[in-house]
Amino acid sequence: MADQPIVLGIETSCDETGIGIVRGHTLLADTIASSMEEHARFGGVVPEVASRAHLDAMIPTVESALAKAGLRVTDIDAIAVTAGPGLAGALLVGVAAAKAYALGLGVPLYGVNHLAAHVAVDQLEHGPLPKPCLAMLVSGGHSSLLLVPDVAKEVISLGSTVDDAAGEAFDKVARVLGLPFPGGPHIDRAARDGSGTAIAFPRGKADDGTLDFSFSGLKTAVARYVEKNGGSLSLPDVAASFQEAVVDVLTRKALAACAKHDVHDLLIGGGVAANSRLRALAQERCDAAGVRLRVPRPGLCTDNGAMVAALGANLLEAGVAPSQLTIPADSSLPITTIHV
Repeated sequence: MADQPIVLGIETSCDETGIGIVRGHTLLADTIASSMEEHARFGGVVPEVASRAHLDAMIPTVESALAKAGLRVTDIDAIAVTAGPGLAGALLVGVAAAKAYALGLGVPLYGVNHLAAHVAVDQLEHGPLPKPCLAMLVSGGHSSLLLVPDVAKEVISLGSTVDDAAGEAFDKVARVLGLPFPGGPHIDRAARDGSGTAIAFPRGKADDGTLDFSFSGLKTAVARYVEKNGGSLSLPDVAASFQEAVVDVLTRKALAACAKHDVHDLLIGGGVAANSRLRALAQERCDAAGVRLRVPRPGLCTDNGAMVAALGANLLEAGVAPSQLTIPADSSLPITTIHV
């Protein structure tokens, strides 16, 4: 509706400067400036490079988003920004910019949790979130299972990774296989020509009775397999078998969490949620278990400003008090802290 507040979201937790604009739960613009190519030659994200890229991209990306939405900056009713978790220097750029915009426009500021924002963004595509729902967030930095009674008020951690996150394992295995950074999309493509059952890679913590994840042992097993088999290995089979091990554990744990907490709606978010095999296996297992699956389109799974704006809109709608202009950037902000 036209009288709903317009929220501008700023996301700078890692290597992408994301600016999103929503009116209520309607997406008006989602613009991203990525510094990925600057990091690719290092095989991973370099924090100082990311921070400087955010500085260069911030104002042009905000202006681009406003142009796409057909708005002036004075039309903005509130500013939301990722306050954590993430890279400290990168977060500082976004938080400082958000404070400046909020102060200059005289509008409320909301510092939000990056992980909770990955949950909130699904509303822009599939409508209001069920209460409660279960969310599995899988990215380069996080593998988490969350019980979400209300994304604006309460998020409960059920399990997380004890070592490498799923996306981190994809990047490291891609490096072993000689594939470019970031590894996820390249492994996904290579796996399409391979067999997920060709190699019996381990499933870390799959049946340990917890809702935690472990992918470090799997990464090491792939490295040893490649070292042992050398030029005789099939890269597509290694990629497919590794990918199958990851998504098998992820989906098994997610469905176990749904059953344990009697939740019938599962949401998957984060960059790894763009993986085609994860989407397919999750749908197959959710259908068998009678669980409704929600996965945003790939462009909303990776880090973006739309998700931050969406969570800001939730906080406004719930009547949550705005943040102070003194809010810090917190690189280790816990998931249970939705708003700072």
